[in-house]
This record gives sequence, structure tokens and C-alpha cells, in this order.
Amino acid sequence: MAWQPAAAQDEAPAFFDQTQARNALIVDGETGAILLEKAANVPFGPASLAKMMTMEIVFDALTRGEIEMSDTFPVSEHAWRTGGAPSRTSTMFAAVKSSVPVDALLQGAIVQAANDACIILAEGLAGSEAAFADRMNRRAAEIGLTDSHFVNPTGLPADGQHVTARDLVKLARHIETTYPELYRIYAQPEFEWNKILQRNRNPLLRLDVGATGMATGFTEASGYALVGVTDRAGRKTFLALGGLASDAERAREAEKLLRWSNDTFERQELFAGGETVGDAWVYGGIKPRVGLVTGEPVVAYVPNASPDLVQAVIVYDAPLRAPIEKGQKVGRIEMRIQNQASITRELFAAEDVPQGTFSSRALDAAQELAFGWIRAL
Repeated sequence: MAWQPAAAQDEAPAFFDQTQARNALIVDGETGAILLEKAANVPFGPASLAKMMTMEIVFDALTRGEIEMSDTFPVSEHAWRTGGAPSRTSTMFAAVKSSVPVDALLQGAIVQAANDACIILAEGLAGSEAAFADRMNRRAAEIGLTDSHFVNPTGLPADGQHVTARDLVKLARHIETTYPELYRIYAQPEFEWNKILQRNRNPLLRLDVGATGMATGFTEASGYALVGVTDRAGRKTFLALGGLASDAERAREAEKLLRWSNDTFERQELFAGGETVGDAWVYGGIKPRVGLVTGEPVVAYVPNASPDLVQAVIVYDAPLRAPIEKGQKVGRIEMRIQNQASITRELFAAEDVPQGTFSSRALDAAQELAFGWIRAL
């Protein structure tokens, strides 16, 4: 494992050129380690992947007792025309002016990617699609989705609606972790409503990759997309792909990347909790440097055939300024694979560094002045 300065480098990470997808992110579920990243912050139209955010709102409402599974919501003419049988889009074929229980609406929205189910839920919870979209965006901000915006609960094309691969993985991890019982619906192989049986649209569920859920999407502008979650022998992996050319390519690419990530990386504990991993310059202290320690074990997934690609990089605002207290957060350590950050963990001061004498601080200031900058004593 190599060490390098924290200076940024812009070379393309050839190790990660593994996918035809326009956008891609693979994350280890235990550590949050990034195993593959490609244009993960570039926005694209979500299509039915927006339904993941809709389900988060409903799951949260169920968990807090705002609604119950047995509650029923009416099927408005708007929901029927926009997302039901007349729409020629993904639908659970809910009958207009009927009432459908929340339990069935969840299965329709998740298993069948039903647009009518999502609109019925949105109207039942918020009164309208627009009001529900406002709720989606507020909740998205609460759970840390920084680069996504929702305009409706279905993902049907709308100006201003977009997601990123990074936000989709973050949302998938949140749902899988926060609502484990409700998340199980994503693995349901089929659902029947109104005497019409439909299979789950997630192709990963039919492959031997340990898939437990999530969702697919397609728009003319953004191509075919997928969010997948797998669990193989206790190792969870989260995958988001966008910008693929066909349904078949989406399935092939997802399977290939999941097998690649499973075969290429092995789990390693790189540093124990509380271990000193380096030191940092200190300005105006009785000591010129302070040790940096981890607060928890640093566990990473390392390419088993290319460990030389892994670098540990200590990042801090140099120099640190005294006084410094033991245990104070002073920086971070980044584990990078071919200069692409995989995991980041906080670093803490290993000891107290009191402020030095006036003369020692004056000497530090003079030394800094020689480099063209100075701080007040």
C-alpha cells in the first residue's frame, strides 16, 4: 500500500473503465467503500427510479403511524388516466373510482412499477402529485440526497426532474437499512391485481447474484437505468447504473459488474481503531507535529490482484493551529484506488499540543512569511 501527498491528481482511473454505462456507482454495504465510480454526480432522468423516493415517503408514513397498511385510498380519474390502463404505461390496472388498500398499492408500485399506484398514494397522502413532490424534495434533503430533484411520484418525464447515481445508492442504502421489513417487498417475484398477474421488473432477481431488490427505469433521453442490491454470503453490495442502450444490456452490465466487484475485491482491516497512522504539522505549539489516530478500525475492500493501486492519503488543513486537544478531529484519511477515493475516515489528535511561547510563535510566523503567508499571533 503506497502513501502519497494529498495533492489532487486528475488522471483518468483506468482500473474503473469496466462499464458501458454512462453513469455508474458500486458501493460496499458494510463499509461504504466505493468499488467503482463513473460520472456518479452527473444528473439524469430517473424514470421509475423516482418511485424509490415515493416508497421512502410511504415507508416513513407507515413507520410513524401516519397511515396503516389496511387504509384505503380512492382511485381518482387523474390517477387512472395518467397512470392507469388508459396511459399505456406501467400500471397495476386499478379501477377508476374504486378504493385500494395501501398494502396492495405498495406491491403494485414496487413489483409492477405501477404509475397509478404511485399517484393514488401521492394523492392519498398529500392531496395532489405536486404537493407530494414537495414532500419528496423536503425528505430527500433530510436524508442527504444533494443532487436530485423530484417533480412527480412516478418518474414520468417532467422538466427539472433528475437524480444521480450517488444519490440513488444513498437512497437505496437508507431504505434497505431503515425499513428492513418493508424492503422485503422489493424481492417479491410477482403481484396480481384486478386478475392481472405481473412479474417483478428487476432482472437481477432472476440471476444468481444474491439480489434482494430494487428498481429499474427508462427514458428516451437517459436510456436504461437500474438500482440493485445484493447479499452474497453476508456481503452486501449496492449498484446504480444509468445511460445503457437496452433492457438486455442493462441486465448484462449489472450482472457483469456485480460479479466483477465480488471477485476483484477482498476485505482488509488496514488500521486498528486508535492506531496512529501519521502526523501533522502544528503552528504555534510547544511541539511542531502531532500524531494522528483513527477513531475506529479502517476497513476497506482492496483489489486482490492489484494491491499496489491502493494509496492511503492523509488530508488536513496544514498547518494545524495550537492549542490542540487530544481527541480533537483534525483531518481525515482517504483510501484511494488509483487516485479515486474509496473510503474516508476521520482522524483525531493523539495528544494535547498546548500553545507555545511568544518567541516560538513568532518564529513560526517568520517561517510562514518566508513562504508568502502569515497568521496573526
